[in-house]
Amino acid sequence: MLLRLSSKGQLVLPKPIRTQLRLESGRQFRAQVLDGKIILEPVEEDVIEQLHGIFAGSKMLDELEEEHRREVENDKNFHF
Repeated sequence: MLLRLSSKGQLVLPKPIRTQLRLESGRQFRAQVLDGKIILEPVEEDVIEQLHGIFAGSKMLDELEEEHRREVENDKNFHF
């Protein structure tokens, strides 16, 4: 496959390559030159970033805070 370098120094990875490697927009790469060749390696996202993406837009934290508030309130009202 041939790629063309843009005037801004950008390359577009063809869709079959992106699909095969499951690459999505915003993915970061480590770049190096080895024996006159450019090597691009996808950088794995850290666990926090992965979880943020999974729970983005959810009200999970609000629900956990509310549950904790109820537990604290119940503990205050509990008598031995």
